[in-house]
Amino acid sequence: MRSSDHTSLQGGSLIDPFARKIDYLRLSVTDRCDFRCVYCMAENMHFLPKAEILTLEELDRLATVFVDLGIRRLRLTGGEPLVRKGIMTLVTALARHLESGALDELTLTTNGSQLTRFAPELAKVGVKRINVSLDTLQEDRFRAITRWGRFQQVMDGIETALCHGIKIKLNVVALKGVNDDEYDEMIRFCHQRAMDITFIETMPMGEIDEDRTDRYLPLSYIKAQLAQSWRLEPSPHRTGGPASYMTVGETGGRIGFITPLSHNFCESCNRVRVTCTGTMYMCLGQEDAADLRAPLRASESNEAIIAALHQAIARKPKGHDFIIDREHNRPSIGRHMSVTGG
Repeated sequence: MRSSDHTSLQGGSLIDPFARKIDYLRLSVTDRCDFRCVYCMAENMHFLPKAEILTLEELDRLATVFVDLGIRRLRLTGGEPLVRKGIMTLVTALARHLESGALDELTLTTNGSQLTRFAPELAKVGVKRINVSLDTLQEDRFRAITRWGRFQQVMDGIETALCHGIKIKLNVVALKGVNDDEYDEMIRFCHQRAMDITFIETMPMGEIDEDRTDRYLPLSYIKAQLAQSWRLEPSPHRTGGPASYMTVGETGGRIGFITPLSHNFCESCNRVRVTCTGTMYMCLGQEDAADLRAPLRASESNEAIIAALHQAIARKPKGHDFIIDREHNRPSIGRHMSVTGG
């Protein structure tokens, strides 16, 4: 039997060629961001024209097709999702799938800049946890990393979200020579607030203004360093994403590790990503993609969208090809992370 013969709709579920059930969708709602983080974007970015971006109604319709096909976790991403005009209209609409029981979780990844404004509404419609991307607790470093970000605005946003009962996991990109002297402090900051923290290896995506090879820090090194300060114990905790977790004996809090380069995490991949233009990437680290915008806009029927989805899932690869090209200083993947959705 060919591997593609395994790909089918089984009880409303999408199954890829390696018998993995696809039940997690990361949906980008915009390629725009109010930060210009040095490892993610060039400072002078060219953003997509409005006509190419899916409307809020189209995003809702497309997400609902995925939910009908067995997606249980839906994460909104960007760019920065909360800068999308009218974003709460979309979040509120998608929350109906929480009420019906079709979705287990509706969440988002944010830089935290807009949380003071939106956290109360997010909590009200059923968003119970979010990921906040924050790579330093030092204001001067924060300004250097984000270029345009306002540190206190993010701190206030985190506190607002916590006050409204939203659980937060802090995502920290490990950057050699930039923030590698802060990890103990960041663990204390998070665990004192009952927040998890996840360290992420820098991903070679898109041309930026510096050499990633100078910043790459394998998380195996970080684990060894942390083990000198903390009692780390393996944790069975899973969130549906690629992180593996350890529990800190001294705090009882968790530390996650996402290792796309030093340890491929693809064996149990249950995810697909859809960009704000309706392009679906079956793998973050591959260029193969499927156009869902064309069938979405071609008919009010969802049949063509579903057919395109099945054809695409049949091509989902076993793993990614991430590698830092030290010889030519080129990214593995040409598109920026902000285009695919973080």
